[in-house]
Amino acid sequence: MREDLKSVDPAAQVLLKVAEKKKILTSFERAEKLKPCPIGHEGACCKVCHMGPCRLVGKEDEAAGVCGATLPVVTARNFARMVAAGTAAHSDHARDLANTLLAVARGEAKDFQIKDVRKLNRVAGYLGINVEGKSVNKVAEDVALKFLEQFGQQRGELAYLSRAPKKRQEIWKKLGIAPRAIDRECVEMLHRTAMGVDQEPNNIMLGALRTSLADGWGGSMMGTDISDILFGTPKPLKTKASLDVFKEDHVNLVVHGHEPSFAEMLVQAQEDPEMVAYAKSKGAKGVNLVGMCCTANEILMRHGIPTAGGFLQQELGILTGMVEAMVVDVQCIMPAISQLSKQYHTKIVTTTAKGKMIDAEHVEYDDHHAMDIAKKVVRLAIDNFQNRKKESVSPAGIKAADVIAGFSDEYIEYMQGGRYRGSYRPLNDAIISGRIRGIVGLAGCNNPRISQDSIHNFLTREFIKNDVLVVQTGCSAMASAKAGYMTPENALENAGQGLREVCEAIGIPPVLHLGSCVDNSRILTIASNIANEGGLGDDIGGLPAVGIAPEWMSEKAIAIGTYFAASGVPVIFGAGSPVKASKTLRDIMENKWWEMMNAAFYFEEDPGKMLELALKMIDAAREKLKIRKYEPGRFGTERVLMDMAARRGGTFATPHGVDV
Repeated sequence: MREDLKSVDPAAQVLLKVAEKKKILTSFERAEKLKPCPIGHEGACCKVCHMGPCRLVGKEDEAAGVCGATLPVVTARNFARMVAAGTAAHSDHARDLANTLLAVARGEAKDFQIKDVRKLNRVAGYLGINVEGKSVNKVAEDVALKFLEQFGQQRGELAYLSRAPKKRQEIWKKLGIAPRAIDRECVEMLHRTAMGVDQEPNNIMLGALRTSLADGWGGSMMGTDISDILFGTPKPLKTKASLDVFKEDHVNLVVHGHEPSFAEMLVQAQEDPEMVAYAKSKGAKGVNLVGMCCTANEILMRHGIPTAGGFLQQELGILTGMVEAMVVDVQCIMPAISQLSKQYHTKIVTTTAKGKMIDAEHVEYDDHHAMDIAKKVVRLAIDNFQNRKKESVSPAGIKAADVIAGFSDEYIEYMQGGRYRGSYRPLNDAIISGRIRGIVGLAGCNNPRISQDSIHNFLTREFIKNDVLVVQTGCSAMASAKAGYMTPENALENAGQGLREVCEAIGIPPVLHLGSCVDNSRILTIASNIANEGGLGDDIGGLPAVGIAPEWMSEKAIAIGTYFAASGVPVIFGAGSPVKASKTLRDIMENKWWEMMNAAFYFEEDPGKMLELALKMIDAAREKLKIRKYEPGRFGTERVLMDMAARRGGTFATPHGVDV
C-alpha cells in the first residue's frame, strides 16, 4: 500500500497532477484542508434539538447533554439515524423501480419490457403470488403491487424475510427485530431517536438492526430483483474499467448515480442510428456512453458499458476535458462537479426532482416517455461536442483494464451445474475441503481521507492469496476492476493453490463482481443458498464469511454493514468509527451482538489488522463447523488419477467434500 499517495489508481494520479497544475481543488485537496470535527467524527455530538448541539466530552459515565442524554445514548442515536438514512436511500430507489414495473405491466411505459420472465415468476413465488394462467403483464402487476405494499403495510412482516434460513428468521423473531414495513421502520427510528424518546442504548441499537433489515431483506433486495426483471439478470461479460475509457473522437456521455432505469434508455438511445448520424453531423464518430459510480455497475453488468470508476472519479472525469455531459440522478453526487464544470465545457444534467443542483441543467426523467427524454439528453451532449477545447484535453494515458463482470446469484448457481443441475454443492464442497478457505464480501465506498483504492486492493490481493473467494459490489468492485483483478487469468497469477483450482475448474475470476450497492442483497442470497445447501450449518451465522467496507463514507454503507451483522455475517469497517466515543456502544456491537446474532460489527482502521481479524473469524467458523482445518498450499501436490480399486478402498471425497 502507498498511504503517501492520494490514490493508487495510476489514471487518477495523472489527473490529480493536472488538477494541481491548473490549481483546481478536488475532494482530495479539500479533505486535506478540512479536518473532521473530532467530537462528531466519533459520535459524541448531539444535535437532535436546539438546546444544543451538545458536545459530550470527558469520561463516559460523566458526559451528558443539556437534557441529560448520556454518551452511549447519543452515540447510539447518531448511529441509528445513519442506518435509517441509508435504508431510506436504498428503499426509495426500490420504490421508484416498483412504480416503473407497475407502469410497464399496465402498458404505460412502452419503452420498457419484461426482460427476465423466469426471474419474474421466481419472485412471484417468494411473494406468494400464483402465476398459473396469468399473462406476464398480470404477474408483473401483482408483483409490483405487492412490492409497493411492503413500504407501508401496518401489520405483519416483510415478505422477503422468508428467503432467509429458518434459523435466522427465528433469531429475528426472538429479538423482536423482524421488520414490519420499510417506511414504518425508517419513520419509527427517526421518532425513537428524537429528543426525549428512546434512552436505552441497547434498545436503540435493536431498532437500528430492525431498520437495517428493512434495507437488506427489503428495499435493496427488491431493487435488485426488479432491475433483473426489467433489464435482465446479469451474466458474465467482458468490458473495460479506467478513467481512460473516454474517446477523443467521440461524444463522451457519462451517466452517474444509482438508478438504472434512465441509464437503460441511454444505452439504447446512444446506439440509435438517428443519434449516431446526428453525432457524425457534428464532427464526432459516434457517442461513447461511460458509466460512473453504481449506475455504472448496473449497465456494466448487463451491457458491458465501460466504467470510469466510482465515487472519487467524478471530478477527475471532468478533468480529462473530454466529457460533453454528465447525467446524474441520486446518491453520491458531489455538488462540486457543477462548479468544476464551469472551468470546462462539460454540462451537468440532473434528471430527478429529488436531486437538483445549482448551475446544472435539469431534464426531468419520466418513465412514461423514457426514450424521448433519453434522446433529448443524447442530443444535448452531441451539441456540446463542438465546444470541447483541445487545449483542455488531458487524457490519463493509462490502458484500461479488462473486466469480467456479471455474476448474479443465479449465474453462480448455474455455473456450478448448468441450467437443470445448478447447485451450490460444488462451492460448499470446496469450502468444506479447504480449497476455499472462506468468502469475503468487500463493499463500500471510497473516502478521500484514505489513499483511494489502497485498502480495497491490498485486502483483495491478500485474501485471494490466502484462498479466500472475494465477492464485490459498488466502489469496491470498481477498485478491483481498475486494478485488473477481475479476470480468470488473475487467478493463475495471484490466487492460492486451492482457490486457483476452483477458479480453473469453473472458469471464473477469484474476485466476482456482483453489481451495485443495492446488489449487496445478492450476497445475502448467496449466503442463504450456501446455508440451505447443507454441510456448513443451517444458518448464515456461523459460515466462514466476513463483510468488509474498508474505505466507507456513506450512511448507506452503515445500513449495509448493520443488516449484514443482523443476518449473521461479521463485519469490519475502516475509515474511522462513528461509535468510538462510547465504550458501551462498542461493547454492544463487538460482544453482545455475537451472543445475540452470532455476528458482530467492528471498526478497525489498520489494513493489516483488518486482514488478520477477518482470517481469524473465518478460521474460527471453520473450526466450529468441524470441517477440515485450512492448510495453505495443501492442494499444491501432484494430482493422481485413481483407479476403481483405490475408490473402493475409500480414498475419495465424501458427499460433504471431506477427504477420508
